[in-house]
Amino acid sequence: MQQQTQEKKDGILLIHKPRGITSHDAVDIIRKKLKTRKVGHAGTLDPLAEGLLIVLVGACTKLFPKFVKFDKEYLGILKLGEKTYSGDSQGHILEKKDFSGLSKEDIEKVFSSFKGPSEQIPPMVSAIRQKGKRLYNLARKGLEVERKARSINIFSLDIIKIDMPFVEFKVHCSKGTYVRKLAEDIGEKLGCGAHMTKILRLGVGHYKLSDSVGLEEVAAKDLKPANL
Repeated sequence: MQQQTQEKKDGILLIHKPRGITSHDAVDIIRKKLKTRKVGHAGTLDPLAEGLLIVLVGACTKLFPKFVKFDKEYLGILKLGEKTYSGDSQGHILEKKDFSGLSKEDIEKVFSSFKGPSEQIPPMVSAIRQKGKRLYNLARKGLEVERKARSINIFSLDIIKIDMPFVEFKVHCSKGTYVRKLAEDIGEKLGCGAHMTKILRLGVGHYKLSDSVGLEEVAAKDLKPANL
């Protein structure tokens, strides 16, 4: 009987992480619900971000390296005219610039320029380790260190709606792409600055948000095979 119970606790969970909690918070909740410690996630969503969080349970925690290679899909809203410390609305404003001279065509042209392969410098508020320390921990101390650019690929980047100063868009991107940094780079190229006000992860590889369950409702019955 104990073996059968353990088998039910091997698999993956497709969770709709709500805004306002960390991915680690979500993992802790699931550990308590499933009564097992062997739980991890396959790609961080920061507190501002919501959407699909893949949680690995039991033997599937060993599959982490495979999951992080998957491309991602996001729905986002950026705000023009304001550059913030964190690249999102939770950070304090560093700079404000006028955006009134921008046309819809200007914005569309700049968005299109980011499609395809490129190099992106990770933000200081990322979870990347440098000399054993998380960048976001250094950032909290007011430190900034040099970061190496990483190769990324923006497979598609489509504007859904422009309601100045907000631009809603959908992006399909490779692993290692930071949507906050994408917004900052778009704002810089437009000459007015920008930051994210919403980030919703729609997909990770072939896994979709539409197949997820709410964090509060999740149970062992929701465990699925990895199907990589």
